Amino acid sequence: MEFRDKVIFVAGGTTGINFGIAKSFAEQGAKVAVLSRKQENIDAALAALRAKGGQAIGFAADVRQIDSLAAAFAGVVAKWGAIDVLISGAAGNFVAPASELSANGFKTVIDIDLLGCFNVMRAAYPHLRKPGAAIVNISAPQSWLPTPSQIHVCAAKAGIDQITRTAAMEWGPQGIRVNAIAPGPIADTEGMKRLAPTPASAQAWVESVPLRRFGTKDELGRVAQWLCSDAAAYVTGVVLPVDGGWSLGGSSAMTHALTAV
Repeated sequence: MEFRDKVIFVAGGTTGINFGIAKSFAEQGAKVAVLSRKQENIDAALAALRAKGGQAIGFAADVRQIDSLAAAFAGVVAKWGAIDVLISGAAGNFVAPASELSANGFKTVIDIDLLGCFNVMRAAYPHLRKPGAAIVNISAPQSWLPTPSQIHVCAAKAGIDQITRTAAMEWGPQGIRVNAIAPGPIADTEGMKRLAPTPASAQAWVESVPLRRFGTKDELGRVAQWLCSDAAAYVTGVVLPVDGGWSLGGSSAMTHALTAV
């Protein structure tokens, strides 16, 4: 899995899972561009990425606004050329029963996760290497597991899975592969801080994972690298769980973990 001097663009790549993926590519000597709404997050991410030995640039933009994305992608291409790898991972999440979730709360998650994923892919398309580009969208097990207090996330991630499959069909003839990763419980992420805010709830999550531990951001980075490498050259349209077997427990595992919150 060689990515030296490859051009990597990570939307939402300044914190959490997405930053872990960006860091994994930087460690391979890739040229990494990250995008976030907050300039302070961009500055911190760039310093860390450059410390890993990779070249890094950042852009402030909102994935809900496609016009602002267009300028970011144009800036990457002007500096480094066509994009080899696109990671689309901007997301929002919080725990809220459907009966208490506001319409605005539902719309916010749909706009960031689902609309944002489409906007990132659509804005990137003219700048992707053809043939040869690889896209990885960040989904979640909620896309196929009905989950209490997560109706907004379930809807958004199910849409991302279908965007992934449909784009894989449409863009395959141009030599662009499109896949998705569905992370399970990952340590030291904002999502897990919200879903497991206490030691008791964190332990309930661990007990619901067959491997009996949280995953790491480094592990997700290595999976993303594999999906974008020549080793996976015949893989497209796949939504790959990276969850220690957690989703094998179905909705009961999800419910058990969430009821401990």
